[in-house]
Amino acid sequence: MNVVRKGTILGIAASIQGLAMAIFLFPHFIPSGGAASVSVLLNYLLHVPFAITLWVLNASLLLAAVKWLGKENALWTMYCVTVTSFVVNFLNSHLIGTVSFIFVDLLIGSILFGIGIGILFRMGASSGGMDILALIISKLKGYTPGKTLFFINGSVLLLTGIVVDLKIILFALACQFIGTRILDIICQVEFKRSLNRLENQ
Repeated sequence: MNVVRKGTILGIAASIQGLAMAIFLFPHFIPSGGAASVSVLLNYLLHVPFAITLWVLNASLLLAAVKWLGKENALWTMYCVTVTSFVVNFLNSHLIGTVSFIFVDLLIGSILFGIGIGILFRMGASSGGMDILALIISKLKGYTPGKTLFFINGSVLLLTGIVVDLKIILFALACQFIGTRILDIICQVEFKRSLNRLENQ
């Protein structure tokens, strides 16, 4: 596929994911995945700064991505992580408060989150964190990426909820369930011819 076209599609998908997190999920303190939950857990138990945990975890998984998924995938993942982070930081600095009730925001945010990450997975990239691990496992074992990601994130979220705050983690599990179902639909369904042509170029 043409690099510019692929970069544009991945950039849009990463932006959708960032929008879902910044506007609909984070204002309610709903973790978007396992990596965020690990940072919350380690900060709560060992007072490890969030940024350090996220950096070490993402760096380790990116190295795994290079080995198991190839350098190209790792580079695209770094690109997607950068775009998502930029969108989240930009929106967080310009938006105050929540959009709607938590259940409405949870539903909208989860759907958008699933669409964004689904396109990334479909294009052979990820948004970092546990997404990389899910992509590796799904590639090696043939499992659907959505179910794999839900199992990984769900396990970490459940552990974090038991230790820290079960109520918020239940919302996070709901987000993961909805988002990963959307992810699997996007990865399995046949796209329109135009998108299929882009993938095969």
